[in-house]
Amino acid sequence: MTDPVLDPCVVVAVPARLASARLPGKVLADIAGKPMLQHVLERCSQAKGVAAVVVCTDSDQVRADAEAWGFPVLMTSPDCSSGSERLASVVRELVAAAGGLPSDPALSDTLVINVQGDQPLLDPGIIEAMVAQFVALLRPPVLTPVYPLMADKLHDPNVVKVLRARDGRAITFSRSALPHLRGVPPEQWADHTTYWGHVGLYGYRADVLASWTALPVSPLEQLEKLEQLRLIDAGIPLLTFAVDQDCLSVDTPEQLEQARALAP
Repeated sequence: MTDPVLDPCVVVAVPARLASARLPGKVLADIAGKPMLQHVLERCSQAKGVAAVVVCTDSDQVRADAEAWGFPVLMTSPDCSSGSERLASVVRELVAAAGGLPSDPALSDTLVINVQGDQPLLDPGIIEAMVAQFVALLRPPVLTPVYPLMADKLHDPNVVKVLRARDGRAITFSRSALPHLRGVPPEQWADHTTYWGHVGLYGYRADVLASWTALPVSPLEQLEKLEQLRLIDAGIPLLTFAVDQDCLSVDTPEQLEQARALAP
């Protein structure tokens, strides 16, 4: 049995592609004199308890840039349908990068943290909190951070919402506000309960990530365009933990300008 006292191997993996549907080339967009991806990688490298920060990409340009900044790169197929699938395709190499043994029994001792390449303002403390939760909860299958959602974001489809159970498990994710309050005008929903937004990071136990391609594609995943719904449909629990606020994800030109205005 795994000894819960021992520190896990931890690797931060950043899937990065240039062919973003909504904002092509965004990971190399300039923010305060640096490409967005460089901001992400440097913030990840500030987190304590992380053995390695690795870029996973299908782009030769991204590979060359990331290596020039001093970060290791794993090349992946351009056919990967999501960031999670991209990481799953090289999970054993990621475990090895963290100093773990890429054999089946050892995968459960490694935490692979999936950080999106479009979060240039990421707080490294969220990564550290995820590592602490992974240890405290005795290596759960998947962890993900959530934050209290402000009323003005409640009905924005670009903001992913999380419906949580009493014990912190994610019941589902949606671009719509959850729960629906019957008989209450939508503009008043935030006055009646706490709504939770999804930060967009995932902490996978490596053996769970390795099983990704064996999981059936979820109809909900296809409808909402949210990869984490595949896990829920397959019965794999996602445990959430609360953080104070979101880390801006850049999906639109407006959000890119917002990141530029907020960047130190």
